[in-house]
Amino acid sequence: MSQPKTAVLLVNLGSPDEPTPAAVRRYLKEFLSDRRVVEGNGIMRLVWLTVLNGIILTFRPRKVAKLYASIWDQDSPLRLILNQQVAALQLALQQQMPVQNIQVYSAMTYGNPGLTARLEELNEAGYKKILVVPLYPQYSATTTAPIYDLIARFQMKTRDFPDIRVIHDYHDHPLYIRALAESVQAFQANNPHSDKLILSYHGIPQEYAAKGDPYPEHCHRTSELLAKALGLVADQWQTTFQSRFGPKAWLQPYTDKTLEALPERGVKKVDIICPAFAADCLETLEEIAVENRDVFVGAGGEQYHYIPALNAEQGMINLLVALVQENSTGWFNQAGTVNEQKETNDAS
Repeated sequence: MSQPKTAVLLVNLGSPDEPTPAAVRRYLKEFLSDRRVVEGNGIMRLVWLTVLNGIILTFRPRKVAKLYASIWDQDSPLRLILNQQVAALQLALQQQMPVQNIQVYSAMTYGNPGLTARLEELNEAGYKKILVVPLYPQYSATTTAPIYDLIARFQMKTRDFPDIRVIHDYHDHPLYIRALAESVQAFQANNPHSDKLILSYHGIPQEYAAKGDPYPEHCHRTSELLAKALGLVADQWQTTFQSRFGPKAWLQPYTDKTLEALPERGVKKVDIICPAFAADCLETLEEIAVENRDVFVGAGGEQYHYIPALNAEQGMINLLVALVQENSTGWFNQAGTVNEQKETNDAS
């Protein structure tokens, strides 16, 4: 029995194809039209689509395109880093799981390379088993769930499809916490001492959490484990939430408001890390590293350092290898195990 073709699919949120208003408009339309991202039915849905198409997609793309242009380097950072993660994981799996001959691919929920197109491509190429790894440490119905939705839609329209598994989250995985802790320690070893470590997570509307989204609990658990790994006491760290959008209340405390208030409380030097992001992107490189630095310094802060995302650091790759191993044992290597047992019996 031959080994079935197997693949690992690393999936992140997405990015425009170019830092232009037209490309940003296409991306935002796809992203913000998802019912998982902006909930609402009936008249609320019609109101949102009217606002989206009549106001947001008319005025916002030009501003956002300029922000993307400020961090663009041949491609969007998110897509560049995703490709680096794919290459590094591929090499690591070849070294640590050579028998399985696993191939690693990238995909995006929105934009390119699209998840649906990638699944169709892998199915046509004869892949029988696909392990999908959403690059969201903390599960949310606004980020991870759309991946499940796209997979379900692919399966509904495909007569014969591969066996697909999805990793739900890794917010408290020991190797994830270790990678974050080592990243903070390495950064602080080469930079001046700070008064406080801010752990800033992308926010979601408060009503989503009230409806049962486990995201805030996952975020706080990650923070607690990281603080423990770093040996921090209560006044040395704080969890906050960034990137709120629209008039509704989002998860609090807000990152920018917290940074604005800290200098008055005597906290003049901060380090900030974004544990919800597996790769640096617009929300970290521009919003956190630039905009929020200006907020803090403008309020009297003296020292502000953004600690980069794990990106393709070795700790991140070690985590991804472990996730693949833990979620494919007895699955990816089933045919190989059977074949190896047969060869052993024949030899005896």
